[in-house]
Amino acid sequence: MIDETHDPARRSWVESANRPGCDFPIQNLPLGVFTPPGSATARIGVAIGEAILDVSDWLPGDQLNAYMALSSADRADFRRHCVRRLEAGAKPCALYSQTECRLHRPVTIGDYTDFYASIDHATNVGKLFRPENPLLPNYKHVPIAYHGRASSIVVSGTPVKRPQGQLGEGRFGPTQELDYEVEVGFFVGPGNALGEPIAIAKARSHIAGVCLVNDWSARDIQRWEYQPLGPFLAKNFATSISPWVVTAEALAPFWTEPPPHDVPILPYLREPVPGALDLTVEVWFRTAAMTEPIRLSHAAFKDMYWTAGQMIAHHTVNGCPLQPGDLIASGTVSGPQPDNRGCLLELTAKGAEPLRLPTGETRTFLHDGDEVILTGYCERPGWVRIGLGHCRGTIRPQ
Repeated sequence: MIDETHDPARRSWVESANRPGCDFPIQNLPLGVFTPPGSATARIGVAIGEAILDVSDWLPGDQLNAYMALSSADRADFRRHCVRRLEAGAKPCALYSQTECRLHRPVTIGDYTDFYASIDHATNVGKLFRPENPLLPNYKHVPIAYHGRASSIVVSGTPVKRPQGQLGEGRFGPTQELDYEVEVGFFVGPGNALGEPIAIAKARSHIAGVCLVNDWSARDIQRWEYQPLGPFLAKNFATSISPWVVTAEALAPFWTEPPPHDVPILPYLREPVPGALDLTVEVWFRTAAMTEPIRLSHAAFKDMYWTAGQMIAHHTVNGCPLQPGDLIASGTVSGPQPDNRGCLLELTAKGAEPLRLPTGETRTFLHDGDEVILTGYCERPGWVRIGLGHCRGTIRPQ
C-alpha cells in the first residue's frame, strides 16, 4: 500500500540519503544485520544513505526472521517509526558508517527454492542445447523450479571457491565453466501451514522483502549431472545474496502489469493485481587486471514470464509450507537483446563467442580472480529511486 512514507518530497536529516542516485533514500530504508566497529555483537540495522541506524531497540537479535514473521500491517508500522526518526526536522541520533561496519547474511534461511521464470533465458539456453525445440512444452503452463541448498548461501563479499566435481565419464576436477546468474530473491513473510496453500490473491502479502541473488553455476558439472533430476553439485556450492533486504513496503509504487501470456493458465495462477516488479538488474565485471568494472548486461525484471506471486501460489498449491525467511529466487533474469543476457552461458553462446574486454583479455567463463558485481534498482517517473545495493563475489582457486 502506498502511504505517506513514499512521498517523493520527503527528505532526511542524513545528508547522504538526499543525494541524487542514492540507493538508500528515506523512502527505502532496507534492513540488514551488521557489527559496528569495536563490537563483537551483530545487530539489526536500517540503511539510510551511506549510514546505518541501529534498530535493535525495536528489533532485537541478529537475524531478520522475527521481522519477516510480522504481518504486513506491523511491518508498515515499523517503517513509519523509522521514517519519523530519520526525516528532516527530527532530532539527529547516532549512526554508523556502512564502510566501517561488517555486514552479515541477514536471515536464517531454512529453505531455498530457485525458479526459472524468465522466458527469454529459457529460450536462449534452450536454443544452445535444443535448437529444434528450445522451449519445453510445459514452460508456459507451470512455473519451473528446483530446491537449492540453503546452507551454502553467503553474503555479498564472501569469496567463492572454484568447485570441483565430475566433468564427464571418468573425469574429475575443478570446473572449467564457472558462471554467474543474476537473479532477484524474495524473502517469505508469515508463510503458511502444512496442507494450506497460499491463494494467489494473498501471495504478495507473504513477501517480506527483496534482495539480489547470484546463483553461481558450474556448467560442465551441470551438463553431466542434470539428467534426469536437474542440477545438484553444479549449483549447491555457493549462492551469494546482497546484505540489505529492501522491504515489500518500500516497493509498493513499483508493481506493474506483467507481459501477457499467449497460453491460458490455470485459475490458481491468475493474479488479480499487477504482479510484475519494475526493477532493473545489472551485471558488472572486473578481472584482476582491470582498475574499474565494466557493465556486461542489464535487464528488466518486469518482463519475467512468471511473477513472484505466481511462484508463491504454485510453490504452496500442493500444501507445501513456507516459513518466515525462506528464500525464493527468480532464476536468471534475461531479456530479448544480447545486452540483456544474465549469465555467461548466454552472453558467450556456451563459449563459442568469447567476450572481448577492454584490457585485451577474453572470457568464455569465469577465471580465478574475476569479480562479479550485481546491482539493482526501481525507478519510475514521479517516485524516488529505490536501490538494492550490491551483491559481490570474487572467484578463488580450488
